[in-house]
Amino acid sequence: MSRICKRIWLRMGVMLASLAWMGALDAATLPDLVPLVKKLQPVVVNISSSQTVSPSGGGQDKPPRFGPRGGESPFDEFFRRFFEQGPQGQPFHSRSLGSGVIIDDTGHILTNHHVVADADEIQVRLSDEREFTATVVGRDAKSDLALIRIKSDSKLPVATLGDSDQAEVGSWVIAIGNPFGLEASVTQGIISARGRSIGSGPYDNFLQTDAAINPGNSGGPLFNLQGEVIGINTAIVSRSGGNMGIGFAIPVNMAKNIVKQLRANGRVTRGWMGVRIQTVTKELADALGLGAQRGALVASVEPKSPAETAGIVPGDVILKFDGHEVGRMKELPTIVAESPVNKKVPIEVFRNGATKTLEVVVKEMADDNEASNVKEKTREKNLVGLSVQPLSAEIKNRFDLSGDASGVVVSGVEGNSPSDHAGVRVGDLIMEINRKPVKSVADFNAVMAKLEPGHSLLLLLQRGGDPLFMAMQVPAKARP
Repeated sequence: MSRICKRIWLRMGVMLASLAWMGALDAATLPDLVPLVKKLQPVVVNISSSQTVSPSGGGQDKPPRFGPRGGESPFDEFFRRFFEQGPQGQPFHSRSLGSGVIIDDTGHILTNHHVVADADEIQVRLSDEREFTATVVGRDAKSDLALIRIKSDSKLPVATLGDSDQAEVGSWVIAIGNPFGLEASVTQGIISARGRSIGSGPYDNFLQTDAAINPGNSGGPLFNLQGEVIGINTAIVSRSGGNMGIGFAIPVNMAKNIVKQLRANGRVTRGWMGVRIQTVTKELADALGLGAQRGALVASVEPKSPAETAGIVPGDVILKFDGHEVGRMKELPTIVAESPVNKKVPIEVFRNGATKTLEVVVKEMADDNEASNVKEKTREKNLVGLSVQPLSAEIKNRFDLSGDASGVVVSGVEGNSPSDHAGVRVGDLIMEINRKPVKSVADFNAVMAKLEPGHSLLLLLQRGGDPLFMAMQVPAKARP
């Protein structure tokens, strides 16, 4: 063998030995998860809930499949309608599976709102096969969190709630839950990002992880390597409905405040100021003379709101609220929501090239139950299967409506109804009915009360900022 060949073989040998050494080093530095998993599995529970589904209701109040971006296929709507109609149009029982985590020794369990929403019965099964019937302590749709409770004569394992603010991108995490009904499944990964907004609501602030999360993991905990809960697994981005390496968890620090209120009152009280805000882009920052991109730009102020009383005007950039810096627009709704009701707080705004300090008295945000009551009343009084709710600053924000928008917002569409067949969607803004303006729920109810079977109905809607006419036929007789 030539001297050159010997050198090549020698170098290859050194390279292979180095790779083997590096592989052994990597294996040695990876965390040993076995002891940790044995400790954590008992605090995670399987939740099975059942509810009676009315074929006429169409399941409108039920949440999306698993998360805001569950990856629905073109066939999902067909199968949803087929299965929700039930045999011969009769009500039937629907079951859903999820996960939860025991957070204290009195049996309180933290899970997702959509896991137990509208449940007639909730069954909880522990890792040692014990089963309990749970009761709902409180639920909060806006954060998608719920607190349920079981009663046990023996001691229950309890999870430790950590500090999600300390979770860094790249940190190792473990998810435990019941994906597709496979109990106590463990997956591992890292924190992929923080502060993610996925369009699920005004308080989006998710931890993103690549730890495998699938339907059934909803409500289950995301742990750090210290065995502390740092998040509640809630949503996925998926085209198939299964894991694609992008999952989202509600930070546990947000959940702590929610749990405290649910335990005390069964509901969550949030602060409200009455402004519609938008992101400060680089172009807007330059045009306003703000310099850096920061704060939240006020697009509109609701009449007779705390913000109007305080002197806030469109064009103001809110830089601080009660001493909290507003670095990005999406931070402000959470800061305001967590403020005590009736508290007078200082608010720093940028206006006409200078900062100005105002004082605003935080008021309570309207409860979703009020909208639900409106929904039920309108559903009873019309033949086309539409329920609506009044406009508010929050509703305008949620559905991206302009500040001067006028009308009522569609809050529900009954399955297999004339409105459903016409293509009306939740979130549509109804501005006119039969060429007459509709400015309130009272206007809407008045029109619905005068509907005559067999007549046509012409709606002028606004969807995604664009006007849209839609026609439907009022049924000749009431649907069963």
